[in-house]
Amino acid sequence: MSSYWLPSSSFRIVSCPTNVKKTLFSAGRILLTLVVVAIAAVVLWRIVNYYMFSPWTRDGHVRADVIQVAPDVGGLITAVEVADNQPVKQGQVLFVIDRARYALALRLAQATLDQRRATLAQAKREYARNLTLGNLVASESSEESRTRVEQGEAAVADAQVQVDTARLNLQRTTIVSPVDGYLNDRAPRVGEYVSSGRPVLAVVDLHSFRVDGYFEETKLGSIHIGEPVDISVMGERRVLRGHVQSIVAGIEDRDRAQGPNLLPNVNPAFSWVRLAQRIPVRVALDEVPEDFRMIAGRTATVAVRTSASENRSAAAAGSASGATGATGASGTSGGGAAAATNASGAAGASGGMNASATSAAGASQ
Repeated sequence: MSSYWLPSSSFRIVSCPTNVKKTLFSAGRILLTLVVVAIAAVVLWRIVNYYMFSPWTRDGHVRADVIQVAPDVGGLITAVEVADNQPVKQGQVLFVIDRARYALALRLAQATLDQRRATLAQAKREYARNLTLGNLVASESSEESRTRVEQGEAAVADAQVQVDTARLNLQRTTIVSPVDGYLNDRAPRVGEYVSSGRPVLAVVDLHSFRVDGYFEETKLGSIHIGEPVDISVMGERRVLRGHVQSIVAGIEDRDRAQGPNLLPNVNPAFSWVRLAQRIPVRVALDEVPEDFRMIAGRTATVAVRTSASENRSAAAAGSASGATGATGASGTSGGGAAAATNASGAAGASGGMNASATSAAGASQ
């Protein structure tokens, strides 16, 4: 039985592909770990940037102008033409106050006007007759008659003002809506007594809806007039569009008050932990769907779409795309290198086996 001697180099060639595979596997794990860490760092940076520096706030509220309707005259309510929470148009009748007393006042003022007109006509006739008589009438009598005419004209003008005032009061017994909007949830009732100048109900102006966002003062540097705004009202899936209309010029200083002697009274206690003040920013609505329920007081999230934030988002998206492409290219090149290494190892192994076979054949010969 013949024996064959195999060189030790053949064993090293056979074990080479296994070591290469282990090395490539370790490199792949390291590369995957680096990619995961890079993605986590980008996500963390985006989260910190969004919550700490981006101009947005959840402290937003829908606002509207509320007009308090108060009658100009007092009296009993005789008719109510609206109901609670009803939409109304400008000039629509809301309720009517008892007109009887004001109608009587108008008739009295009209009668007074007629009486003073009659007195003025008599004074004018006397003054004209004195002028016709000429020197037959004393000059004092002529002056007195002219004075009575002037006094009569003033009395007629005063009576005319009283008539106009009585007519105006009679018209003011019918209370109409000053704007297009919605009534509050407490319309007056028939039989109630209302006083002049005392608010009876309120109308929410339909064309005055807006959003006030209370931003931290550290974010005001990124907010400018006219910038577009995204508004997410709580409970609504649709996002409203608007723009920054104005930024308030001042807020109340709670650490300073005015003393009784008109001197500043500053709070001596100072907290080292200073919270950022909330600054109101008014946002005008650009477009509101017809079926969107606008209610003053609703909570909203307000986010300003600044040019800087858009550029950062585009850059982050570009960086993420570049990182994804680089990772794919690295994986492709790594796979090609592994294939080449495997091919080289296989060729070396086959070459070694051929050499061993040739040596064995020579020995047998």
